[in-house]
Amino acid sequence: MTKLTRVGMKESKTKTKLVDVARQLFAKKGLEDTTMNDIAQASDKGRRTLYTYFKNKEEIYYAVIEAEMDRLTETIERIASRDMDTADKIVEIVYTHLRLIKEAVLRNGNLRAEFFRNIWLVEKVRRHFDQTEIRILTETLNKAVETGRIRQESVPLAVDIIHYCAKGLEVPYIHGRIGASMPETMSRPIVRKMILRMLNAQGAEF
Repeated sequence: MTKLTRVGMKESKTKTKLVDVARQLFAKKGLEDTTMNDIAQASDKGRRTLYTYFKNKEEIYYAVIEAEMDRLTETIERIASRDMDTADKIVEIVYTHLRLIKEAVLRNGNLRAEFFRNIWLVEKVRRHFDQTEIRILTETLNKAVETGRIRQESVPLAVDIIHYCAKGLEVPYIHGRIGASMPETMSRPIVRKMILRMLNAQGAEF
């Protein structure tokens, strides 16, 4: 391992620690009541080190949300690599999408209000996750069309509908307003049937 590589790894660990400490403080105290000095002290790093990586508190907040979105992206990528039935994979992506968004928001305590208040910032940060999900859904449906498992006139339109439906369900899902009285074991088959109908897939009950 070269000296340059070791320095790079050390810088990466330092930045990761600063982001994690900031996330915990934001979750406990909220964004407004957390200062750069609080983050520096809690991370056992000096203010100079903190400002080496981040210009201000808002930039750290951006990094916190970005880290949460990266976790979602990695999980969705793993689902994409599985050998699954088309409808089952899409259902898995949708449920995982909603579950991980909810976990990210709830895990962040007092910060959760910022997720909703700073919606445009969140939209900017989550762009990579959204693009990854759209790409995976597109690849999944294209493969199913090519193999004759589904008949779909417009894969891009189908992908948009699935993606934006999942995205639109995030807030009510977080608040427990989607299928609140129904366990997931009951809701999944229903959602799967809806997706099969929309995709005009083999095995769908019309």
